[in-house]
Amino acid sequence: MKLFWNILRVILAIFILYAGMQHFMKPDFFNAFVPDFLIYKTAIIYVSGIIEVLLAILLLIPKYKHIAATGIFFLMIFFLPIHVWDVFSETPAIGSHKAAIIRLPMQFVLIALAYKLKKNNK
Repeated sequence: MKLFWNILRVILAIFILYAGMQHFMKPDFFNAFVPDFLIYKTAIIYVSGIIEVLLAILLLIPKYKHIAATGIFFLMIFFLPIHVWDVFSETPAIGSHKAAIIRLPMQFVLIALAYKLKKNNK
């Protein structure tokens, strides 16, 4: 069973690392996800990318995997309202209503996985 959770931990780390790197490779894509009332949108995009990359790397280091899973758990909860808003938006930031509807349950899966990894890695 430990092998199963280690495999899921690596898969989550790769997914979060890829997502974090996308913040630097395609920052314009993430612009629509940052609410208009916030200033320094580009800085927010880059900082969230840095946080995702750091958490992904820490998730791969056994000594820090609990801290990383906890960080990913809270980060995914923090991003959840954006994805809920996207489902009901006339122009979803993710591109289409279909993509927004697919992305929302995926966010819950990421939250649940990070929570379970956090609990398993004490």
